[in-house]
Amino acid sequence: MNKSKLLRWSIVVALAGFIFGFDTVVISGANQPIKDLWHTSPLFHGFFIMSMALWGTVLGAMFGGIPTEKYGRKTVLLWVGILFAISAFGSAFATNPYMFSFFRFIGGIGIGVSSVVAPIYISEISTPVTRGRLGALYQFNIVFGILVAFLSNYFLQGVGGPDDWRWMLGVLAVPALIYTILVWGISESPRWLITKKNDLVAAKKIMLQIGVVDVDAETAAIIQSNAHESSVGKTVNFFSAKHKKIIYLAFVIAFFNQLSGINFILYYAPEILEKAGLAAKESLFNSIAIGGINLIFTFVGLYLIDRLGRRTLLVIGSLGYILSLSMVSFAFFSHAGPVFLMSFLLLFIAAHAVGQGAVIWVFLSEIFPNKIRSAGQSFGASIHWIFAALITLITPVFLDKDHGIFKDNPWPIFAFFASMMVLQLIWVFTSVPETKGVSLEELEKKLSA
Repeated sequence: MNKSKLLRWSIVVALAGFIFGFDTVVISGANQPIKDLWHTSPLFHGFFIMSMALWGTVLGAMFGGIPTEKYGRKTVLLWVGILFAISAFGSAFATNPYMFSFFRFIGGIGIGVSSVVAPIYISEISTPVTRGRLGALYQFNIVFGILVAFLSNYFLQGVGGPDDWRWMLGVLAVPALIYTILVWGISESPRWLITKKNDLVAAKKIMLQIGVVDVDAETAAIIQSNAHESSVGKTVNFFSAKHKKIIYLAFVIAFFNQLSGINFILYYAPEILEKAGLAAKESLFNSIAIGGINLIFTFVGLYLIDRLGRRTLLVIGSLGYILSLSMVSFAFFSHAGPVFLMSFLLLFIAAHAVGQGAVIWVFLSEIFPNKIRSAGQSFGASIHWIFAALITLITPVFLDKDHGIFKDNPWPIFAFFASMMVLQLIWVFTSVPETKGVSLEELEKKLSA
């Protein structure tokens, strides 16, 4: 009973990741129809249409930690669902690019906040043994949402004629409302109740519900950890010297996550595949293959993260990145054909799903101390989304079929991403600690030493 409640609450909160993944990628199907409808320039299209949600995500990630700390994890998770629903309806009924951008921005704020609060909540109710698997449920739901978005775009193409993109974006309101209703049934994080409300009675009751064996010992460990973090003064300085190693780790893992090119490929998958020689409908169908491989290998990452550990998965993922991105670059350079290119694109997706995809949100949610976990998750998520937004913003400048710098052949882009992944591999070997099976309080002692 207790274990089932822990799993159920984790799955409900991880559904925020499903909406995150769906909302992030659904724009790929609307990309070309909106270009044709509003005839915007490449830079305008990159900023206002394709990357506006990501700038909202940056804002949500940067400041999402504040309400998460002040009002609690559950309240913020509820508001995330409301923002998603508003964005879906507003984007679907937008009558001009500025109105469209506004509602995409609102949805982006929801994504940014969810990338802070959902991993925190899951990490705080999990045990050291289950934290990796339950934390990776968030990533699993992201890639499941990506797959469903690709499927939705494929099947909705042509349903509404020139307005089929409105159906693609509007359908997101359904899971957003379901998620919001389900969040009502979860309890608050016991760690938040102890550290922010000093409500030991409610916290212990929730710990019993989720299967904590020694509730008194767990409560004492949380109180001791909180007191230790507060010993430097009443106000904890996030950018203090004692946190520099943790901040460095959070910044670099988020930086390399986007310098792999993952959002570049997911956002522009149909356009990239068209450049490889596939027709528009074929490219949308092959986007589904990308989403499917992402889902399958996320299962693999989910299975391995508490067995092999975070560091080992990052090594495996980095090697896969380097091989696949190098071959994709070569495929474009040598005009090797769509089957060859598609094979290595799928290998890239598999490498991401097992490596960075499985690890990043778990790693960010566990390395920061209780006292600054919300601020730390905000910091890491903000770096992730800033680079995602920048890459998405400038991509049309490189890929646009009429004015793009690499409009004829984008091989240098993939060569650049491959070189970044060589640097990531070096960083993992030299700097990344293993966090598998270590309690959050023990990690605090280890990383703040």
